[in-house]
Amino acid sequence: TGTNGKGSTTQMITRLLMAHGLSVGTYTSPHLERLNERISRNCEPISDDEFAEQVAAVADLEAITGVHPSYFEAVSAAAFRWFADVAIDVAVVEVGLLGRWDATNVCESQVAVVTNIGVDHTEYAGPTTLHIATEKAGIVKPGSAVVIGETDPELAHAFMAAGGASNFLRGPDFDVDENQLALGGRMVDLRTPTTVYPDVFVPLHGRHQGDNAAVALTAVEAFFASPVPGELVAEGFAQVVMPGRFEVVGHQPLVIIDGAHNPAGADTCASVFFDDFDPAGRRLLVVGCLQGRDPREMLSALRADEFDVVLTCTAPSARGMPATELTSAARSMGCEQVLEHATIEQAIDRALALAESDDAVLITGSLYVVGGARPYLRKVL
Repeated sequence: TGTNGKGSTTQMITRLLMAHGLSVGTYTSPHLERLNERISRNCEPISDDEFAEQVAAVADLEAITGVHPSYFEAVSAAAFRWFADVAIDVAVVEVGLLGRWDATNVCESQVAVVTNIGVDHTEYAGPTTLHIATEKAGIVKPGSAVVIGETDPELAHAFMAAGGASNFLRGPDFDVDENQLALGGRMVDLRTPTTVYPDVFVPLHGRHQGDNAAVALTAVEAFFASPVPGELVAEGFAQVVMPGRFEVVGHQPLVIIDGAHNPAGADTCASVFFDDFDPAGRRLLVVGCLQGRDPREMLSALRADEFDVVLTCTAPSARGMPATELTSAARSMGCEQVLEHATIEQAIDRALALAESDDAVLITGSLYVVGGARPYLRKVL
């Protein structure tokens, strides 16, 4: 669980376990383009036929019991049933919402992991980060190891007090000792409770991915109750791919898509864009968000007023925030040029028409925006 970084950390853990030769089932949410992405074995998504078979089995059970699961509960049940059918060795399961009452919390996990705690889903958890941490700590089971990436002492304590058998806390127990920009990602020194792993290449952009790597490696050590051989660490991290998370999809102009969907994620996204990439030419921001977000807060976190052009759109979702709200917020911030569009495709077309070869286009604000942008960019780039 965690406010941000769950998806990347899940993929890192999966790849590290695969490097040991294990059959690994991975369950994540949401998906970008196809629902099948959520359920995979050794990073290969479930097939359409297998997915249909599992959903039919869940529907049969619904008819017998009269219990009507939610959409997420039904997909979770299908995932777990498939994992049993294909006889995976280990499951890596990403929480959908908070933790305590999430459908994934039926799992009797050996290791519980929290990446970090930020302000999100307050309508379900309560108004403060402590409320959120307490709900997320509901995933901790008696006997489980707990890996805590959150460094705020009060929030970390919510997990330490949740009844696990052992706690591993970022800072005293594990951390990133060195975190340097490298071609195509980060070069990091990772300190775990057992040893230090120097010069580990993580092929994802952003300093925060070093933090996620430390959490992931500590979780895998906790699972095996032993250090991980250095060659398997290198092999596992080298294979990590995270679509839609600061993913470079085009050059000349540089085109980047990122699924930042809350202010903390947006702040991280902007830091990576301006600090790590520092584009030579003009900067164009294509942005769409979901309703319920404060548009000005999101745009401020993205540093929208530092872009030369801001192109707003309505995110391709029933919960998409009208582009007019983002446009109004951008103009109130003093953004230099704001162009409004009804769809993500129209915004992308306009951005690519405006961009010169040395310019940079950042597309972000929601995973729904990224999910719509990714297949469209494959057609037009």
